[in-house]
Amino acid sequence: MTEPTIREDNNGVIFSVKIVPASSRTAIAGLLDGMVKIKVAAPPEKGKANQLLLSFLAKQLGVKTKALSIISGQSSPVKQIRIAGISAQTLQEKLRLDK
Repeated sequence: MTEPTIREDNNGVIFSVKIVPASSRTAIAGLLDGMVKIKVAAPPEKGKANQLLLSFLAKQLGVKTKALSIISGQSSPVKQIRIAGISAQTLQEKLRLDK
């Protein structure tokens, strides 16, 4: 399994996700080309998939939803996510991406 690409800065971390909207359930589906692949059980319309993605990640990471933001890819399946207040190691551990 390859490692996800995670950039750390003074405010937290930035990483890429590939979402698969309208899935049967919301879950992490592994890694794909350095991105975290996440299935989202919401349609890709009116921001529903984005909202569910952010709330799912917040719950998985134990942070508030407002600590997360989509910094690019609002209408694309490939998104850049910023999470304030955590480290790259914490992100990998909480999402169980560390092998």
